[in-house]
Amino acid sequence: MTIDKSLKVKAGMMRSRNVLTRAERLEKLKASDRWSEGDNVLGMPKVRVQKLALKKKKKVKKEGEEEGADTAVAAVDKKKK
Repeated sequence: MTIDKSLKVKAGMMRSRNVLTRAERLEKLKASDRWSEGDNVLGMPKVRVQKLALKKKKKVKKEGEEEGADTAVAAVDKKKK
């Protein structure tokens, strides 16, 4: 029997989580020196979760494409007049 597409997990969770576990929060607080051993775990300060933003790739323009695009725009402008 096959599994329904909605129930399949593709390569785990792909998006970033907005909530950290207590262990992850402690690691970040220790790294920024905001928490030390012996501090109370129930009143821990908030930790900001950094979101990853992917950069878009720029298209490489060739000399022939630029000239072709310019002439195509000029031809459309002539038709409108």
